Amino acid sequence: MTTPSLDSTQRPPLDAERLRRALAASPALSFFTHLDVVESTGSTNADLVARAAQPDIDHSVLIAEEQRAGRGRHARTWVSPPRAQIAMSLLVRLRGIDPAVLGWLPLLTGVAVVDALRATADVEANLKWPNDVLLGDRKVAGILAEVASSGDTPAVVIGVGLNVSLTESELPVPHAISLALAGVPDIDRTDLALSLLTEFARHFTAWSAADWSTDELAAAYRARCATIGAEVRAELPGGETLTGVATGIDGNGRLLIGDRAVSAGDVTHLRAQY
Repeated sequence: MTTPSLDSTQRPPLDAERLRRALAASPALSFFTHLDVVESTGSTNADLVARAAQPDIDHSVLIAEEQRAGRGRHARTWVSPPRAQIAMSLLVRLRGIDPAVLGWLPLLTGVAVVDALRATADVEANLKWPNDVLLGDRKVAGILAEVASSGDTPAVVIGVGLNVSLTESELPVPHAISLALAGVPDIDRTDLALSLLTEFARHFTAWSAADWSTDELAAAYRARCATIGAEVRAELPGGETLTGVATGIDGNGRLLIGDRAVSAGDVTHLRAQY
């Protein structure tokens, strides 16, 4: 039996003013210089990628109450019902970073999302490589990073789509889940957005302070990654399928399956190893 959909009047809006006040008042959130909340847009990622052409735009946040053409991996699109998710994009410029470690940014964002959910929603969130966030074996959040401009100071936009109050009938795919469906009662999305921003700022600041060293970041990711130790099937670019036990994450953020290092692909968890 499916639960009926809720209309937007039954879902409270984000408190944009409280978000902005928190950015001004909290030392941790002073990392962010600008925040916008809009009622509706096609894609928050696309909007911030366009803004990246302005070199003074940095450490900027855009949140939409509704996305009509959200971006996913492999050019997939998705739609979010009004006020049922947190659809957030962040724009950061990475000064002095080695392009070889740029791929760690979406993985860092995954760590931040997991930490925010554990702290604010009191759920046992984990990561599925590379950047899906799971509750049990179902996806509660996804992350997409896009390079908006390259060069000595690349600008990257990172999008986070987090399912908060979606009902079963509103889920984008059967293997998804929302916090409400996981039993989290009436969570305040404004509190959750602040927690996501705080954790991202904390992890990003630590990474940049370490001169973009990935040692601590990799350890944090591995500690939260449910893919390690699971039997998986990876559908690789070019049509190859690889099945085996995921044994770890290497120093470049690649998934190790047997003796293969996988840098891209769709991964399915088949069963855990005990």
